[in-house]
Amino acid sequence: MPVNKFINALKSNGLLTSDPRLKDCMDTLRQIIQESMIGATMDIEVFQKCVQSNIVFLTQIICKKLVIPDFEQFTLHINRLYENASTIQEGEINFNGNFKFQKLLTTCSSLHQRHSVGDTNIPLCLQSCVKPLKYAIALNDLGTDYVHQHMGKEPSGHRFNKLSLNKQEHYLTFTFCLFKVMQALKKMSGNEYVGFNNSTFQSEKETGDRNYAIGYYLKEKKLCSIEVTCESGSVIAATLANGGICPITGERVLSSEAVRNTLSLMHSCGMYDFSGQFAFNVGLPAKSGVSGAILLVVPNIMGVFCWSPPLDRVGNSVRGIHFCQELVSVFNFHNYDNLRHCARKLDPRKERSEVQHKTVVNLLFAAYSGDVSALRRFALSAMDMEQKDYDSRTALHVAAAEGHLEVVKFLIEGCRVNPFVEDRWGNTPLQEAIRFEQHDIVNVLMEYQESYARRQKSTERDERQMSLENLESMV
Repeated sequence: MPVNKFINALKSNGLLTSDPRLKDCMDTLRQIIQESMIGATMDIEVFQKCVQSNIVFLTQIICKKLVIPDFEQFTLHINRLYENASTIQEGEINFNGNFKFQKLLTTCSSLHQRHSVGDTNIPLCLQSCVKPLKYAIALNDLGTDYVHQHMGKEPSGHRFNKLSLNKQEHYLTFTFCLFKVMQALKKMSGNEYVGFNNSTFQSEKETGDRNYAIGYYLKEKKLCSIEVTCESGSVIAATLANGGICPITGERVLSSEAVRNTLSLMHSCGMYDFSGQFAFNVGLPAKSGVSGAILLVVPNIMGVFCWSPPLDRVGNSVRGIHFCQELVSVFNFHNYDNLRHCARKLDPRKERSEVQHKTVVNLLFAAYSGDVSALRRFALSAMDMEQKDYDSRTALHVAAAEGHLEVVKFLIEGCRVNPFVEDRWGNTPLQEAIRFEQHDIVNVLMEYQESYARRQKSTERDERQMSLENLESMV
């Protein structure tokens, strides 16, 4: 096997060669290639040496048993959403770092796999995105009861640079030492890039009277000036999605209670004055920053980190918001999407073959049982009512053979399915009704076949006429 074929198989499933979980495999592969004369090809002995230390994880990859089985198909959708969001030209860059960079960068890290679009290794400042992370660290180290003696749980409605006191005159803003936070973020990012931007710190300190107070805070603590990349930021988000366990190192960084409480507050007040609309439209915990970053968590599935500096009037990335909204319009990620009947949206956790098999079984079983109400639900959820099983039989075949007249009428009158589909033995639904002596259904299907054929001819005639008219207008 060519080495690049093995590497490409990993990449197509969202695995990087730098992934810590594959370190032993990659080290062995490099060593063997350097020492041997076989060049860029593996024989069976070399292959066995490479995979033996990671055999369980590699088996999951090749057998598509990861969180998102059909990862290539998933990334096609992500790329399309990225392109859609990248075309937006609205927003202003009002962050003090004065970034000229305006593209949208985004990285998705599932609990197993990763996908990036754009130059996602550019360092950027977390700004307010660090706040829920500091909060999670505080909960983990000090406990929920202690932390909430000093801060509330309700959205304040204040801007990001507001210093305020609660009724007990406790500061609602709290910090740790820089070293403590940096150390925790390093673990959450799987030891990927986490740095500090001194120029941003200096800019923050010099932006006005109000910010002088916060500037002195920052001068001591420097927390808003912590840098990440979209790559490392997405792993941090995925750690929150994974209940506090970093998905690429397997290390528990935060307690499950700290993560749960953090995600609850992110959901209710993570997007400034847009938090209510974001919770309504996107339905996922997120946090934005005035650097143009958005940290989005899809619990138990993946973390997303977007960066695009142009902001709306509230202070959120315009393109980032658009990407998040389109993400939940395509996938059933919204917290309140119905996972059983949300057929209009995709579920990336299931293989396409698994989803199709399940829907075909349900459809044909409803037809077999004469369950018109179930078929009506399927049709309303945009299910393909002409799906075929492994014998190329449709619901109309089954209902005709079983003598369920009401089901047949619903399929032909309500769904207008094709009555001329043949199963693998060449039988149409009408022939099935004749074979099983379902006389009422035979009469209904004969009439429907005639009207369906007339309608098809009329449609073809209209399409030909339209084509001729278009051709004449071009001439």
